[in-house]
Amino acid sequence: MTSESWLMRRLRGNLPRVQAITRPWTIEPAAGAERHVVHAPAKRVVVCGDDALAHRLVGELLQQYDVHVTAILPSVKRRHGPDIAKLLAEHGGRVVEAERFDTESFERAGLAGADALALVKQDDIGNLDAALQAQELNPRIRLVIRMFNLRLGHSVRRNFADVRVLSDAQMAAPAFVSEALGEVAPVHVRVAQRTLFVARRTEVRPDDIVCGLARDDAELLPKDDADLVLAVATGERAATVIERGDRPDRTRAARDGRLRRWWRRQLHSPLRTLRGLVSRKLWATALVLLAMLVAGTWVIAHYKHISWWNAAYVTLLAELTGASPELESHWQEKLVTTMLGLVNVALIPVITAAVVEAVVNARLAIALGRLREPVSGHVVVVGLGNVGTRVMHSFVDLGVPVVVIDRNENARGAEAARTRGVPFIVGDASNVETLRAASVDTCRALVVVSTDDQANLEAALEGRALKPDLRVILRLFDGRFADRVQRAFGVTASRSVSYLAAPAFAAALLEREVIGTIPVGRRVLLLAEVPIVAGSRLDGRPVDAAQDIGEVRVLAVATDEERQTVWAPPAAYVLKAGDLLTVVTTRLGLGGLLAHTGGTVDGYR
Repeated sequence: MTSESWLMRRLRGNLPRVQAITRPWTIEPAAGAERHVVHAPAKRVVVCGDDALAHRLVGELLQQYDVHVTAILPSVKRRHGPDIAKLLAEHGGRVVEAERFDTESFERAGLAGADALALVKQDDIGNLDAALQAQELNPRIRLVIRMFNLRLGHSVRRNFADVRVLSDAQMAAPAFVSEALGEVAPVHVRVAQRTLFVARRTEVRPDDIVCGLARDDAELLPKDDADLVLAVATGERAATVIERGDRPDRTRAARDGRLRRWWRRQLHSPLRTLRGLVSRKLWATALVLLAMLVAGTWVIAHYKHISWWNAAYVTLLAELTGASPELESHWQEKLVTTMLGLVNVALIPVITAAVVEAVVNARLAIALGRLREPVSGHVVVVGLGNVGTRVMHSFVDLGVPVVVIDRNENARGAEAARTRGVPFIVGDASNVETLRAASVDTCRALVVVSTDDQANLEAALEGRALKPDLRVILRLFDGRFADRVQRAFGVTASRSVSYLAAPAFAAALLEREVIGTIPVGRRVLLLAEVPIVAGSRLDGRPVDAAQDIGEVRVLAVATDEERQTVWAPPAAYVLKAGDLLTVVTTRLGLGGLLAHTGGTVDGYR
């Protein structure tokens, strides 16, 4: 098979999908013939879901791309339904209300004539079932399925003709982890036999820098002086990729290290452990009773004119054992004797309750895989849903001590937390007692990633009240509201999972080869592979022409003729049909680049 035939087959596979998303364009006919305008039909996309990701995805498709969107959702009056319906009404889309995503609702949405279907409900099995029904209705449809269990997703891909399985939690988790640790997000991507990663300019050698990404997390893709860069891993720095097979050893070592540190703390501070096993109310009750005993001992010593030791002896062995009252005693002594009798009645049950509670809590701690003791230097993660579970796994893999909180003892990540030995506290994170139980006042960061914006904000504010300089990373849907919260309450950072994931889902629906995402603040850069189609604006033009489009940086050019990759091509390098560009770009930049590479004739769009 010649390279030319391979190229033509690849172009025939890519050309229709590129034309389908462009604006009207014309083809220059032969001399004397009439010029005709060819209108490329807009792609038809169906989105199933009514949560934050579905809302953001619909907005991304309508506002960034020329597509027709139909949304299937349970109700236009619940969750994000009103906002999705408003977006579709403004852009000429359709809404189909259906409680189930099945063949009937797909037929009502016109799925048989659609180009792509996004199943973004937080239900792996439900999405899989809907995908199978959709393929029966339209065997050639492109499917984009949201799944938390990527192992299951990758296992079933062979059963579909055209499918992409994506996890919004996996995309967003690195951003939360990096903010909690005050480090650059651990983003790695494999391109043409090289591993690229994101780092600060000061952390890598100048020769390893491929491209500047941002300056002060504000200006994206600056031409120079970027402090956040994309670099190539050479194996000579700490930022190289950790192979998947190395992680279990690292995890075991981290767990063993935590166990040794815990045992040393027990030897040096047994009272600290006991304080963690007994509730604050029992401690307070016991302290009040002990204070009354001390006061009674002093009164006995004073009125009997005996030493403290003798007074303690009389108190413990006589008064607490029910000695007979002395009618000739002073009234103060009679009062104290009566008080000590009452203390005797209360003290024994309190001591019994404290011992029983300590034993029960210790047994529960062992059974649930948690240690009921104050800790420090750890990270507290609130919410054990899809994102929280991914964030927890990332911290454990990095060897960072972590404590998790969720109000549901059967949350998605509860079993994973117990399996990995992560302390798991069941409670409301907006309650200060729950945060104290997680030792928020001594932690290094609080990461709040539940799906309830109000509960997230309350937990963040309570955490700040316990520790004013606490590093707080907050999950919020609305970007503008999040910015106001950051300024008003001094929150360290806020992130939106749907905002980080929506661009990749939209690109997958339109069959664009987005190979990675890079979060920069609340914005996202895309790593993509874009082919140069014969007759496009960039066919025969230099690399500099691609970068002049705006918000595009060409990292490499893969040539089909010699099957080689040219890294950091010079500005004068001439592009040819069949070349494959690897670029880092914004969403707008990717749209502009595709408009210049998608088979249009220069000057007639």
